[in-house]
Amino acid sequence: MDAFTAGLLQRIKSTEYDLTRARETGDDFLADVEQSELDDLHRLAAEHGVEIGATSV
Repeated sequence: MDAFTAGLLQRIKSTEYDLTRARETGDDFLADVEQSELDDLHRLAAEHGVEIGATSV
């Protein structure tokens, strides 16, 4: 796995964690921000052929 792929997968994992925390604490604004970030990361992964597997929310 190259550095780009590893970094992207780590960012996805981190953003998923942050999104879960935002939802659990009822922070709707932060949840929207994190969901937008996650959508962008998924798009980026798809554009570069990176499979994200079962790490997604």
